[in-house]
Amino acid sequence: MRWVTPRANRRATSWRGDERGVVALEFVLVFPFLMLVLFGIIDTSLILCDKAVITNASREAARAGVVVRVPQMAASQISTVALTYAQGSLVTGGTATTPTVTVDQSSGTASGSPLKVTVSYAYQGLVLGSALSALTGPVTLTAVTVMNYE
Repeated sequence: MRWVTPRANRRATSWRGDERGVVALEFVLVFPFLMLVLFGIIDTSLILCDKAVITNASREAARAGVVVRVPQMAASQISTVALTYAQGSLVTGGTATTPTVTVDQSSGTASGSPLKVTVSYAYQGLVLGSALSALTGPVTLTAVTVMNYE
């Protein structure tokens, strides 16, 4: 059996205390990077969510425009369909940014003619996206749907 003197015991305890300080220091150094990664993942998911919303909005508007109706929908009516779809679904982060809708009926509205609906949206960001937008400008998301008239 080994005998430990009080002085040696004190030295061993002092090493454990120093290790706790090192762990705290490492945590302080790594924590900002972990938060950066976490908020980056959140902002990326929000961008992908908004991209899905404007893609669906352009598809809904194009589908509403090409369906056989008498009379055919005007470009303003098709644009309203896209804006109505996107209105409550976009993640705006407190800033009310409306998407821009462009309807191209340049080939006419006869059966087989293409209808092109383009929806653009400036994503401002919530966390890191807002800081990135301040440096580089807003991220513009665009969705284009082309369907032929029935």
